Amino acid sequence: MLIDQSDLLRAFGVGCCITTELMVIEKGCLSQFDSYIKQLGINGPIMALYDTNTFCADNLVRPSAYQEIILAADGLQADEKAVGEVLNKLNPDVKVIVALGSGTIHDIARCCAYKRSLKLISCPTAASVDGFCSNVAAMTWNGSKKTLPAVAPTLVLADTSVIAAAPIRLAKSGIGDILGKYIALADWKIAHILIGEKYTERIAETMESVLKIINNYSREILIGNFDAYEKLIYGLLLSGLAMQVFGNSRPASGAEHHISHLIEMHPLPLGLSSTALHGEKVGVGTIIMSEAYHRFAEYKALDKIHYSFTPITKENVFSFFGNLTDGILEENKSDCLMLLNPSSIHDKWSDICQVIDTIPKPDVLQSFYESLGMKCSLQDIGVDENKKNQLVFLCPLVRNRLTLARIMKQIIVP
Repeated sequence: MLIDQSDLLRAFGVGCCITTELMVIEKGCLSQFDSYIKQLGINGPIMALYDTNTFCADNLVRPSAYQEIILAADGLQADEKAVGEVLNKLNPDVKVIVALGSGTIHDIARCCAYKRSLKLISCPTAASVDGFCSNVAAMTWNGSKKTLPAVAPTLVLADTSVIAAAPIRLAKSGIGDILGKYIALADWKIAHILIGEKYTERIAETMESVLKIINNYSREILIGNFDAYEKLIYGLLLSGLAMQVFGNSRPASGAEHHISHLIEMHPLPLGLSSTALHGEKVGVGTIIMSEAYHRFAEYKALDKIHYSFTPITKENVFSFFGNLTDGILEENKSDCLMLLNPSSIHDKWSDICQVIDTIPKPDVLQSFYESLGMKCSLQDIGVDENKKNQLVFLCPLVRNRLTLARIMKQIIVP
């Protein structure tokens, strides 16, 4: 499957700003690396970035490169430490970074390419996340989860012989990341309804098509079907392109991601910690938020609901986030809830409930996850089930973005 820039412009709309010029999703396409970069006129010394796992990935054809940097996989995070290590080692003559790996390597590579104004080539080695084509990087920066500006790839070479050989757990993580779009799209639409936040129907339809791909092909992935892997990685790439076109992660990230990010920040007072993959945490967060949103939509005595905006205080934040408090306060200093007219919740209640109704019920999601052998509970990802309510209540503080979870945090039900 070859998708060039003209195909992408037809999909997202002529006039869109798309950095990615070509996506190749084929068995063995990495063996033609030199041909593709010549075709696109990509010149200059190349640095190939790996971790110690992806450097040895099955079926991987490593491109010839001016420089190779191999990061230790054990404990590797997309954070200021990893970015600093790469930038310190990066040869000043390098003009192009090639990311060979999954989500963490790509976030590090995108961030470094942005900081040094370099081109980026994406070579996913697993279908584990949806950010390969994104122009933002999800980073843990000084302990806080941040979405930083980054470079989107000019070229994507997704070799399905490598991707299909990766542990099946990684593909299940990718499925979890995509299923999170049920919540992300609902949050985005509700923000549009309530505060007029920019909403692009074409991008939303693209994300809905990605969800259909997952529903149609996920079971085939479990048996190693190459066509199914092609569809999965295509869906993940489309999701990243949606972020690239829109300019931020809004079409692909809502409260379900904020739960994942909150866990990944490991706030000490909350005792949160998990070695689960990002998509696994997002998948569990999707079920949690589905349950919370549907329960909220069932509340009938709407006239008794009282919305009361209460700004967060340093003392309150510190009790939950400890040494991460300053970062949380900085993120929320211009709280997006100040844009919300409380009466609009009542005025638009029917519309809000219609949007919530597009989210599969938690039992439906859980049944689907179980049929694929995916993680579907906090216990599955090593988090105490008793933390669920705290996660729902606190996750909005991770990102100053209007979500239904953020609104619910301020709702008082007598």
